[in-house]
Amino acid sequence: MRDSRGRAIASATVYLKPDSGRKTLTSRTDEEGAFRFLELAVGAYTLHAEMAGYAAAAFGSCVIGQKEVRKIDLTLGPAIDSGAPSASPGASGAEKPQFFDEPQFTVAGVTEAMNPGGHGSDAILRTTEALAKETASLGVTAPTKDSTRSPIGSASSSEVSLRKAAESERENFDVNRRLGKLLVDEGKSGDALPFLERASQLNPADYENAYELALAYANAGQYDRARTEARALLTQSSRSVQGQAEVHHLLADAEEKIGNPLEAVREYQRAAELNPSEPNVFDWGTELLIHRAFEPTIEVFTNGNRLFPRSARMLAGLGVALYARGSYDQAVQHLCEASDLNPDDPNPYLLLGKMQGVGTKQCMVEKLRRFVMLQPENAQGNYYYGLSLSKSDDANNLAQAESSLEKAVSIDPKLGVAYLQLGILYSQLGDGSKAITAYQKAAEASPGLEEAHYRLAQAYNRAGQKSKAQAELQIYQQASTKTSEEAERKRREIQQFVYTLREPASAAQPQ
Repeated sequence: MRDSRGRAIASATVYLKPDSGRKTLTSRTDEEGAFRFLELAVGAYTLHAEMAGYAAAAFGSCVIGQKEVRKIDLTLGPAIDSGAPSASPGASGAEKPQFFDEPQFTVAGVTEAMNPGGHGSDAILRTTEALAKETASLGVTAPTKDSTRSPIGSASSSEVSLRKAAESERENFDVNRRLGKLLVDEGKSGDALPFLERASQLNPADYENAYELALAYANAGQYDRARTEARALLTQSSRSVQGQAEVHHLLADAEEKIGNPLEAVREYQRAAELNPSEPNVFDWGTELLIHRAFEPTIEVFTNGNRLFPRSARMLAGLGVALYARGSYDQAVQHLCEASDLNPDDPNPYLLLGKMQGVGTKQCMVEKLRRFVMLQPENAQGNYYYGLSLSKSDDANNLAQAESSLEKAVSIDPKLGVAYLQLGILYSQLGDGSKAITAYQKAAEASPGLEEAHYRLAQAYNRAGQKSKAQAELQIYQQASTKTSEEAERKRREIQQFVYTLREPASAAQPQ
């Protein structure tokens, strides 16, 4: 299921009606626009699809034979204008967006992050912060590109010809708009701005050009101008619900970059309510997560997982939010499930590996084992797998842990944490000399890794090398102070959401 520009449409409703009069079947498209009907009876069917903001589409009648598989692609065009302007966002009488249950929370404001939230020790707090940052990075995508666009060679040729046309026909709106859009699609937003700005001067009322201009400003880092353009677009009442959602999302991105997280989260929420696509719901959840509103994050990701059960990053986000709340067993289980959705995606495994500070679960070991089997040359994968095995008392597991950690540092000699874990393992096995060598390599590879200096100081002390032990202890104390100060500075930079929870709906509670 795609729109007229070739972009996947998520959350569209698809009806499959048997010509024989049997019950009509219903499906919804996933984040990739895919829909499926399984185990159909032999017969003729008519396919019908609809989505708010689009004209409905139909296909059929088509005949399905015994053991036959049919692939049908549908395109939803823009909604036909009936002559009456549609209601603007929030207008009285506008159709209520079809999202999940109304959120059981209200973000009322922001405060300085004097209490950064999270549960447990400082190590767990640091892990929570790292997990939140990495989860948010899963939502970073390249600028939207038309999947029907020509190959790179053809695009380059088009750019050359359009540039020539724009030079000779400076007052041609269409030429300037097309060249500007092409440059935005190719990731050249800075180059696109003069042409989109000229097109805007020639035809200020053109919505598509105005949106491309706002997007180009955002991509070029001119967030104030992007915000101004986006706000102007929202005053146009004739846009589809989907069009309104994309503008709210763009405005949210700009507000976050400018440093207005409260405005940003409200715009992300509005985008998700207008168009509950996988990207819109995920970005809303990660905005809440980054600003430490963990209970609302859990609610959004729980409902997002219900809407998009095949989205690995939605499930991963839920796991990270549960970890931040202190629900460690649930967190690990969700990350294990996320890794099953797309076993080739390294992200759920890497998030899972970072959770080992709260204990190693059996599913964690199994999934990390699968990760290194699928991607044997992934240094971090080997490190996390070795780390999970090193917590065992079984001699075979410890031998495998040593092998995996050694492979990790052979793949990436700069992976200081793997050398550190090797040193800990050697120390447990009673080999002080190898432990010292591993700690030295850890400190050399990652000078800021304070635990490496602390462990090395202990090892020197046991070996009777008192002066070396004292020197390493001083380095540890300096590194630890610097790390703590840097962490505190970053925590203060991130404003924390102040939110109010209403009576929770049953659907908002993860099982």
